[in-house]
Amino acid sequence: LWVRWSEGGIRVGFEAEARHANIRDVVHGGMLMTLADQMMGALTWYVAGQRPCATASLSGDFLSPARIGEWIEGEAAVTHVGKSLIFVRGDLKAGDRPVLSATGIWKILGT
Repeated sequence: LWVRWSEGGIRVGFEAEARHANIRDVVHGGMLMTLADQMMGALTWYVAGQRPCATASLSGDFLSPARIGEWIEGEAAVTHVGKSLIFVRGDLKAGDRPVLSATGIWKILGT
């Protein structure tokens, strides 16, 4: 997994392999949602001052299939920070083609 931090956001990427496929030979939606959860969750940890956060809600819209052999890259950004909740938006692409659009809410633990 490739990870790059930028001011106010995070970018991740991976090359889709056969082990990431479903029975239709495209990247399994669960793999894409897991990547979105990891990417967006890492960002909340950073934004929360490196305090643990837990996914409270995660929604994804599958926009097109990601194929084996493609480079899947994602970017996430915080849309709002409250006292105990952090709201994040993330997108995954294969090249210029949108694959997944996700939104989520993370609870800052201990607040």
